[in-house]
Amino acid sequence: MNKFLLRWAVNSVSILIVAHIVRGIEISSPWIVVIVAFVLGIINAFLKPLIVLITLPINILTLGVFTLFINGFLFFLVSKIVKGFTITGFWPAFFGALLFSIISFLLSLLKED
Repeated sequence: MNKFLLRWAVNSVSILIVAHIVRGIEISSPWIVVIVAFVLGIINAFLKPLIVLITLPINILTLGVFTLFINGFLFFLVSKIVKGFTITGFWPAFFGALLFSIISFLLSLLKED
């Protein structure tokens, strides 16, 4: 349970940082960040593996680069699900998802296991 809460906190901080850096991503309140982190985690756990499996031939042809576009699409999808989390287009979602991945990875390195 502690690992889940720590991961949720890392993702929340990552989303908050991304919203301050990437133009076109806006968050209306700090509580929305927590909700976005939860919804993004659920979508990445259940929907992303299915989409990656369906698009496996494209992923193989692009040597995995297409996964970046899938991440951007899922990030954009979260903005459509959660009110108060706004992304103005695909490219802010793409760069937001890329930056989110990098920041959450770096923050995860800081925690002790």
